[in-house]
Amino acid sequence: MTDHPLTLARIEAAARRLEGRVHRTPVVTCRSFDEAAGHRVFFKCENLQRAGAFKCRGAFNRILSLPPEVRARGVVAYSSGNHAQAVALSAKLFNVPAVIVMPQDAPQIKVSATRGYGAEIVFYDRYGESREDVGERLCAERGLALVPPFDDYLVMAGQGTAALELLEDVPELDVLLVPVSGCGLIAGCATAAKHLRPSIRVFGVEPAAGNDTWLSLQKGERVEIPVPKTIADGLQVSAPGKLTFPIVQALVENILLVSDDEMIAALRFMLERMKVLVEPSGAVGAAALLHHKLDFTAQRVGVILSGGNLDLAKLAQWVAAS
Repeated sequence: MTDHPLTLARIEAAARRLEGRVHRTPVVTCRSFDEAAGHRVFFKCENLQRAGAFKCRGAFNRILSLPPEVRARGVVAYSSGNHAQAVALSAKLFNVPAVIVMPQDAPQIKVSATRGYGAEIVFYDRYGESREDVGERLCAERGLALVPPFDDYLVMAGQGTAALELLEDVPELDVLLVPVSGCGLIAGCATAAKHLRPSIRVFGVEPAAGNDTWLSLQKGERVEIPVPKTIADGLQVSAPGKLTFPIVQALVENILLVSDDEMIAALRFMLERMKVLVEPSGAVGAAALLHHKLDFTAQRVGVILSGGNLDLAKLAQWVAAS
């Protein structure tokens, strides 16, 4: 289907590796959401995953794949929050040191959780510094192993297990919507979904203010934009990954764009009507459906709710202003 090392076999191997280490998250439905969206919608609740997001799938798979002697020296990761927590939790479970490079403006809830898992945090200015450069320097200085947030086939394979589970539970999906940042989640999920159900249509969803993947697909090559300013802090990557983007080009039909206001409306609907707490980055697929971004009728739509690590004070501000 695509000429790259990410295969269904590698995703299935990741699923076996992760069994008993990550949650098999539930798939939920809501009649009132279906009526508002005009589709039959199945939500894969990665907001209920360990550390509050899908990221532990890729982090666990990557760290478990390290040689024991390498893993023992410790790991480093860079992240605005969810990958940070996932790597910190993984390191704690495997009793290895973890250093996390986080932006100075990362949500406090994510900083506190990362520290709570025992990781050391190194802050950087996301608008003036390269997190990759900081991470590479720490690897060189301390002999740590890098656990990338998305541009790594083992990480992508781990993330793809979310779609593997979703298609096992709901095998006859017509469409799959996946949040897009560096494209690790959608690369893994699209690979799994297209192998299991070749007719499925896969769409990414990203903030309108951070439309780097949409621009990249339009141009046919990776496009880098300034770090976007959006409430979806987990989707503030400025370009799709070098390894992930070719997979997106091959398997993803298009990218849907949603505004911050549309995300807030989706958060409010899901909290009030579904009793489901999702962070803005995790709610972009729901926002796309509520605001009718799909320009066709689909009977059964799967949506990855990628995370639920939300600052409740900010949520109150957004809802009050909406």
